[in-house]
Amino acid sequence: FIQKANEYKSSIWVEKDERRVNAKSLLGVLSLGIVGGTTIRIIADGADEEQAVSGLVKLVESGFAE
Repeated sequence: FIQKANEYKSSIWVEKDERRVNAKSLLGVLSLGIVGGTTIRIIADGADEEQAVSGLVKLVESGFAE
């Protein structure tokens, strides 16, 4: 997930229970304690924000099978 997030130029965040972290930060994402079935939000801002959100949502929904 972090590797995929780093492919985009936009700033990207992952949000869980009102807590938001940088999606490009391994420690940040791990600190959210996300497990299967957890609801998260993916937020992006920048030149390729739509592609970033779409690509990361697809990755998560596929169970991380690229």
